Amino acid sequence: MESPSYMLRDIPEEERPRERMARQGAGALSSAELLAILLRTGTVAESAVRLAERILRESGSLRSLTDMRLEQLTAIKGVGPAKALQIQAGIELGRRLARSSAEERPVIRSPHDAADLLMEELRYLNKEHFVCLFLNTKNHVIGRETISVGSLSATVVHPREVFRSAIQRSSASIICAHNHPSGDPTPSPEDVELTARLAEAGEIIGIEVLDHLIIGDRKFVSLKEKGLM
Repeated sequence: MESPSYMLRDIPEEERPRERMARQGAGALSSAELLAILLRTGTVAESAVRLAERILRESGSLRSLTDMRLEQLTAIKGVGPAKALQIQAGIELGRRLARSSAEERPVIRSPHDAADLLMEELRYLNKEHFVCLFLNTKNHVIGRETISVGSLSATVVHPREVFRSAIQRSSASIICAHNHPSGDPTPSPEDVELTARLAEAGEIIGIEVLDHLIIGDRKFVSLKEKGLM
């Protein structure tokens, strides 16, 4: 059972993250302080801020934390099921916010528009996720789907999975994207080869592959712009 004996109110007022956030805004807080607000309480031995710092340290990074399963979180000393679920709820709210703001711009006019839709969703992931945006004849996004989740270094994607979903949605065209967990969006030879296979299949079926984006950390590469498709 988690102990509430060491709470944020036990920290000196000038160090309390909630009070600092109220005075200075969320942007003034460290990742550990923001996480401490989600946790609300620490343990008998640690304040919420110290516990949050240790969670980030033991998870490896903020990016790694977003991909941790419930049992991985509860394996960290001081993190019970309630705290683990609070962390996951905060992460999921962030993801949904990113998606909802992106959905306000459903028309794709450039690779940047597509990257804006997907960047926040994909750039933190520790495994490669291959995602498709499905477009109508006016380039409105009519759907999106994660087609494949691969290992840390590769994603296995078959054209039939991509175009089955595109056909089900009566798509006129698609934009493919996947993340590089390393943060470096430089296309690999396998990325270029996969893009060529998808473009060829799309030409046969009559659903154009408009682009393939490689998403890194705050940056992306468009294979179309690079002349690689």
